[in-house]
Amino acid sequence: MRLSHLFKAQVAIVLALLIFAGCSAMTGRQTAGSAANDTALTTKVKSSLLADSVVGGLALDVDTTEGVVSLNGIAKSEQERQRAIQVAQSVDGVRRVDARNLVVQR
Repeated sequence: MRLSHLFKAQVAIVLALLIFAGCSAMTGRQTAGSAANDTALTTKVKSSLLADSVVGGLALDVDTTEGVVSLNGIAKSEQERQRAIQVAQSVDGVRRVDARNLVVQR
């Protein structure tokens, strides 16, 4: 009987260790709070872009991950591209702007 309790305790410890290892493997994922902050930042950036006279009509995809804003789309000119980057950088809470996928139409 005592051996049975010892075995159950060992199984419980092994399961707890496996669960802990699985959770620590997922540390690269966003928390719910971080995802909510990113969603709010995306909304602020999109609103700022729409309100801007230079880039207001520019169709851009805006994504945010851990405060890094990614701008994706096609700008009509280099001036429009640079202004979109500037507007995104000016939003409070934006850590960095990635505009690799914001290209100028040729």
